[in-house]
Amino acid sequence: MPDEGTAFVATLVDFSHELRRAGLTIGSDDVISYCAAVAVLNPTDLLDLYWAGRSSLVTRAEHLVTYDRIFREFFLDADSEPERSRPFSVKAKAEAQSVLTIPESQSDESDGEDQPAELGLAASNASTLRTKAFGACTDEELAALRRISMSMRLSPPTRRTRRKRSATAGRTPDLLRTVRETLRTHGDPARMFWQRRKLRLRPIILILDVSGSMADYSRSLLQFAYSTKRGATSRTEVFCFGTRLTRITRELEHRRPDEALERAAGTVFDWEGGTRIGECLESFVRHWASRGLTRGGIVVICSDGLDRGDPEVLAKAMERLSRLSHRIVWMNPHKGDSPNFQPNTLGMMVAEPYIDVVLSGHDLRGLEEFATVLPQLR
Repeated sequence: MPDEGTAFVATLVDFSHELRRAGLTIGSDDVISYCAAVAVLNPTDLLDLYWAGRSSLVTRAEHLVTYDRIFREFFLDADSEPERSRPFSVKAKAEAQSVLTIPESQSDESDGEDQPAELGLAASNASTLRTKAFGACTDEELAALRRISMSMRLSPPTRRTRRKRSATAGRTPDLLRTVRETLRTHGDPARMFWQRRKLRLRPIILILDVSGSMADYSRSLLQFAYSTKRGATSRTEVFCFGTRLTRITRELEHRRPDEALERAAGTVFDWEGGTRIGECLESFVRHWASRGLTRGGIVVICSDGLDRGDPEVLAKAMERLSRLSHRIVWMNPHKGDSPNFQPNTLGMMVAEPYIDVVLSGHDLRGLEEFATVLPQLR
């Protein structure tokens, strides 16, 4: 039986043959380039498969429509044409793109030969998975949620800077451009020039609790942090804490998600250990926030609020953090779907006066709720 890598390459070759039958001019060197490109990317990510093939197999603009159609038919098993011609988008297929490689199904007792899993799109009930808590999911369901979360893209709010840019209309006249135009036309400017302040996306700072009480959620939240950093258009910083604070921003910059998460987990020495929220946040404020890291940013703390440290330390850290940042979002898995959530842990009670928004984050729908709320934190 061929190994998994050989079977995967054969699938890419079959896809190239389908494109060739559809009229695209594809040579053997193009197929080799396609396989080499996928090898350095994430082969289980449909977005990576799409753009790797588009950049190595399509050489003419008029072939893009054909390439999109064959890609949907081959990898998504979609026979119908899209409503309008547009590049392949994972966002539009979020509910269907749960996982690219399907696990081996259990063979029938009457069948003596094992049937190998084929590359394809696994059929999963995405609506059910969205409302299922991470701690109650199986390994296959967590893999499906991972594929969906990889397609999520956050849109942080913007803020006005002191720098200005030219504009077609506004309230502030651009005197320099107006004077230059006046000199060019010998004292008779053709029109008035305006300027406005530049807009900049607010940074996102994720602080994840990886203590023992968060063991059912820490892995999924770390995956969410990786997806956030990978697709972020603004500056994104990620920290983990248990009994001490650890910055894992650089570890999450790796292209392959499995290796990035493995590096991040290896950096955090107190994984699934104790919890000292106050001391860790106080360390974050002293070494990072006070130096401008959170200035104008959105700080997202993911924790259940179970703290073994001094409540006074936590209160002082939250008070300083609220003054050094724009907004503080606390994601507590114990909130669940309750609209009238009341903090029942000492850490949450102490931190509540300084929190702007409290979300759950215990399932995929909670993470999607955060993606919806984030642009409104102006």
